Amino acid sequence: MPSIWIIEDNAAYRRGIEGALSQNKEFCSVRSFTCCENALALMEEDKEPAPEVILLDIGLPGMDGIEGISRLKQAAPDCTILMLTVFEDDDKIFRAICAGASGYMLKSEPIQQITEAIMQALAGGSPMNPRVARRVLDMFARLSPPRTDHGLNDREKAVLELMVDGLARKQIADQLNLNPHTTDYVMRCIYKKLHVNCLASAISLAMKEGIVKR
Repeated sequence: MPSIWIIEDNAAYRRGIEGALSQNKEFCSVRSFTCCENALALMEEDKEPAPEVILLDIGLPGMDGIEGISRLKQAAPDCTILMLTVFEDDDKIFRAICAGASGYMLKSEPIQQITEAIMQALAGGSPMNPRVARRVLDMFARLSPPRTDHGLNDREKAVLELMVDGLARKQIADQLNLNPHTTDYVMRCIYKKLHVNCLASAISLAMKEGIVKR
């Protein structure tokens, strides 16, 4: 059965969640710490196995939770870290995930949802509060380069897609019911709009930027 560690400086909240999780028969042990330094010191003593899951706050005395993620992962690489905090601003969410957190929950969650999040994490999932999950999706959407079709019309896109599929000019013309001269003209238009001058470059750019559906 897994062991759970809680790193939380709010005494009332720490006692409450430790007591609630200790009653769960799925967990072999539940321990709590007021700061990352104390948890790391116990890991370094190597007197007992590292926990399977750590519930980690962000606003902690001394080393904050985000800095603690990498230190705790260095000491116990197989440990899963779930953030359990009041903070839900984009910067802290992004930094925590980039540092190696496997999930992000809020202290406002009922104990049942926190328990379910622990079980999801143990099963390999990445549990997140729904509001946090929406923020994560929005953040990564903003980081993604905008998709562009370079002004290609529907016929040009259809021709480019067949070019990517490896069809020759005559095969493209036959498939789209175009005459060869029209096909040549459309391909020249594609090269011009993509700012390339050969078939290979057009195909490479189309695949790199996802211009055509695959």
